[in-house]
Amino acid sequence: MTATDRAVELTRAAAAAADAKLATDIIAFDVSEQLAITDVFLLCSAANAPQVHAVHDAIEDALLAMGAKPVRREGHREAQWVLLDFADIVVHVQNVEMREYYALERLWSDCPVVPLS
Repeated sequence: MTATDRAVELTRAAAAAADAKLATDIIAFDVSEQLAITDVFLLCSAANAPQVHAVHDAIEDALLAMGAKPVRREGHREAQWVLLDFADIVVHVQNVEMREYYALERLWSDCPVVPLS
């Protein structure tokens, strides 16, 4: 099983929104084989709390425009690691320190990468 076309479409839109707000190290993993709860994890980094907020807001706005509503969001207040769960995809916006410390891409490195361009 692979990620649905809708999940890939949402992932690419979220990645483009993150890129527009200068997020770095944007990568997406197809986790549909390992997890039943979602198809794709999108990871991106932001330099500081205001940028974490900006990236989070841009992604949420872009996906809302496509008819996708977040099922859950966590970490917005602290702005170190914001998790946006859109059911089909889960977006992780992390500040650089959190990204380096938790290294989520290492955990999911055996999963296929979703092409973002």
